[in-house]
Amino acid sequence: MEHSPQSNMKKKLSQAASLPKDVICHAPIVTIVGKEEMTLENYRGIIEYTDNLIRIQTKTGQIKIIGSTLNIEYYNNDEMKIIGRITCLEYL
Repeated sequence: MEHSPQSNMKKKLSQAASLPKDVICHAPIVTIVGKEEMTLENYRGIIEYTDNLIRIQTKTGQIKIIGSTLNIEYYNNDEMKIIGRITCLEYL
C-alpha cells in the first residue's frame, strides 16, 4: 500500500511531537475483549451491516468484522461498540 506525502508528513510530525498516531492521523483504534465484544474509535461510517458481517469505513481504509449474531450495541461520532461472536477481523 502506498502512502501519500501528506500521510508520511503526519507520521513524522507525530513522532517528532511525541503524539500518538491516532491523534495526528485519525488512525482507527480497535479494542477487542474476548471473542464477543469490540470497540472501534475514529471511524467514518457503516458500509454494510448484517448478523454475520459488518464493514466499517475509516480514514485509512475499511475494517471487516465477521462472526455470528453481530450487533452494533451503540455508536456515536467518536466510537462504536459491536457485540456478538466475532470470528474474524480484516483490514482492507
